[in-house]
Amino acid sequence: MLAERLTAQLLAGDQPATVEAAVAHLLAVQGQDPRGLRLAMRTRTTGTSAADVDDAFTNHRTLVVTWLNRGTLHLVAAEDYWWLHPLTTPQLATANSTRLRQEGVSPAQADRGVEVIFQAIAASGPRTRNELCDALDAAGIPTAEAAMVHLLFAASLRGDLVRGPMRGKQHCFVGAAEWLGPPPEALDRGEALARLARRYLAGHGPATERDLARWAGITLGDARLGLRGISAELVTRPDGLVDLAERPSAAGVPSPRLLGAYDPVLCGWASRDFVVGRHTGLVTSNGLFRPFALVDGRAVATWGLDGGRLTIRFLESVRRGDLRELVADASDVLRFLGLPATDPEVVGPEA
Repeated sequence: MLAERLTAQLLAGDQPATVEAAVAHLLAVQGQDPRGLRLAMRTRTTGTSAADVDDAFTNHRTLVVTWLNRGTLHLVAAEDYWWLHPLTTPQLATANSTRLRQEGVSPAQADRGVEVIFQAIAASGPRTRNELCDALDAAGIPTAEAAMVHLLFAASLRGDLVRGPMRGKQHCFVGAAEWLGPPPEALDRGEALARLARRYLAGHGPATERDLARWAGITLGDARLGLRGISAELVTRPDGLVDLAERPSAAGVPSPRLLGAYDPVLCGWASRDFVVGRHTGLVTSNGLFRPFALVDGRAVATWGLDGGRLTIRFLESVRRGDLRELVADASDVLRFLGLPATDPEVVGPEA
């Protein structure tokens, strides 16, 4: 299972040459950490850089970030936004309204706030979070504490607010139809669930119906309907996991490498034990997913980047050859991010 899932995740075997192809293969990439979503592309493509992700946002308009599966920010291909949004977000509206009230935003203020957000974008084009906050403040809409993020979330649920172009290091909000063009014809729900099941397994198989439901934030019943819609394309393995019948053979485990925060390989299934093992602290009690090092397909260290200096903190001993490969991969992290080359600091029982 490990080798098959890591191959499906594009961490092993053939890799695409563009960030758009990698995102489309995975369908949706956890997107609340800006550096993390970019680093997810480094390990799943050949010869790309963080600047290629920014170009896809700004110049090619091929990628967007918005709230989708489970009410979490995700990076998706522009063409996939249009069917994923109506499939995975309607069930989030009640929780969003509740949170707005808890943050002191009345239903009338929430309605007005969404209107103000889209008016600001229509009048001035792509807007940063701070610019939208200023517009809401001027209209007398509460934005303190977490109110602002839940107003933006409301605008994404009720309209088509997405994060599109970059302005320097800031990700600007836009209306999807204005930025990407008119939406395509809507999919029938059954067709959309079947597409979801097929695309999920392409990037995450083998898996279970519960894995699909957990990842997409849909009911178990809907997950079963989606898998039933592609039953002729599936095979059930001896271990009970389901996968696409037609897929490339597993390529084995990847070479040692550094993965970023919220890497998709930790977010795609109901359990992440097959990667994390005993190092459960990779995911903190408040839901932070740490950057980590992968050796033989399993987590062996955490790492961080501070002031341009990369530090690897080992959680267990590794072979000297694996250590050398991780040190070399640290240099590639800096290259990908456009940072000057420096030697990483190594801490812990590394060898």
